[in-house]
Amino acid sequence: MITVIKLGGSLLQGAELLPCLDAVEQLAGQKIIVPGGGLFADQVRAAQACWQFDDRAAHQMAILAMQQMALLLQSLKPQFALMDKLDADLPNISIWSPAIEDLDQAGIEASWDITSDSLAAWLAGRLNAEQLILIKSAEIDPQFSLEQLQQQGIIDAAFGQFAQALNCPIRVIHKHSFISSYD
Repeated sequence: MITVIKLGGSLLQGAELLPCLDAVEQLAGQKIIVPGGGLFADQVRAAQACWQFDDRAAHQMAILAMQQMALLLQSLKPQFALMDKLDADLPNISIWSPAIEDLDQAGIEASWDITSDSLAAWLAGRLNAEQLILIKSAEIDPQFSLEQLQQQGIIDAAFGQFAQALNCPIRVIHKHSFISSYD
């Protein structure tokens, strides 16, 4: 069983990052963490607003932000493997450090509509995951549909198109709910 878990980059702003990583360890089966870009991606957004460089450069820089987060997470949990090749054998717990070349070959559009949320859905489809979990800092109304979560800005604008291709359950969950589920 493969579970793809997207950890929002906003988890860097509180004390919940390590408890979330500990909770990931409690999940059954193989786990692949997709890191958000966090403050690194925020810097890309700020630089693009200031310098007006194109979305292609911003997209590549945002992927590098995810790679930075992957390194940060792996430093906090050295027992988690860093995965940058999609054709590699999967260890029990890995952190995806996305390669720009892989995303280019897959035709992933260079747009802020596609963030690590959509990339987690794309990866879940690519790996035929049995489950996709998006862990968020934002409060989540359990009654909201994916479309409503998009409208609220909780998940990215392109997520729906990537989610349609999945044959697995998708859970969007607040960080405290995720942590308490696996205490």
